[in-house]
Amino acid sequence: MVMVSSNAPPLGILVSADDDAIPPYVARARGGDARSFQELYRTHRRDVARLVARLLGPRGDADDVIQEVFIQVFRSLVSFRGESRFSTWLHRVTVNVTLMHIRAAKSRPQLGTELSHEPSAPDDHSPVEGAARNERMRALYKILDTLSDKKRAVFILHDLEGTPAGQVATLLDIPVLTVRTRLFYARKEVYAAMVGDPTLESIAREMQGATASGGDEL
Repeated sequence: MVMVSSNAPPLGILVSADDDAIPPYVARARGGDARSFQELYRTHRRDVARLVARLLGPRGDADDVIQEVFIQVFRSLVSFRGESRFSTWLHRVTVNVTLMHIRAAKSRPQLGTELSHEPSAPDDHSPVEGAARNERMRALYKILDTLSDKKRAVFILHDLEGTPAGQVATLLDIPVLTVRTRLFYARKEVYAAMVGDPTLESIAREMQGATASGGDEL
């Protein structure tokens, strides 16, 4: 269920660029091969960047977080044993690093926000439509900033990206029941806040209607 469209195709969550749990370039990078790590970076940067941008929302620091993700990957790669697909492990690292960044940002004074560097499909909207979309995104993420990190991640992955609950559970390394519980409370908080915002009231009604009709996968 995608609510406020980003004009970008769905994230490739849990879909590896290779069929192997440990792609050859990952195995070589674990052994310290610098060229293989560069290949890993080139192969996965786009998906990482889009996941970071979606979790961050309209902030201007996505590039810093992407860099931190790959620094953490470099440091932790030796711990990847192939129990899951590499892309699953990488997305889990991405979520953890991004949420840590959000927590740190909340503890600092905010001087303002900028649009994120989220990759998007070619823009076929008018400037007016684009401005309206940006306003909705800012309003939505202002609400999401009030959620706990755990509820924020589940809401974004499931309701904004349309990732099935089972995959969200795998990605966050939590039980499916926990995903459903966090999603329930996240929706409750988000819907209540959206109803009071004229920018998002129509979207709130649409979201609640889809949930009530059982249109979302749980």
